[in-house]
Amino acid sequence: MNQIALVLPYAQIVLTILLVIAILLQRTSASLGGAFGGGDNFSSAFHTRRGFEKTLFIASIVIAVLFVISAFLALILK
Repeated sequence: MNQIALVLPYAQIVLTILLVIAILLQRTSASLGGAFGGGDNFSSAFHTRRGFEKTLFIASIVIAVLFVISAFLALILK
């Protein structure tokens, strides 16, 4: 258990960097006005993810879940 406590901060740093990159690479064309019915792009709510965009979306969810698990482990092991 002591080895996990030593490696955990480095794993959290790597997961944080990967999560930031995965989020920044996702599509950013949706704006706040589109959420409330404004804007010119009426089909933004019905966008289907395909290919790399879908893979990136699923990867960001997996990385976020791994980060939450590592945060809970850090609380338990302290």
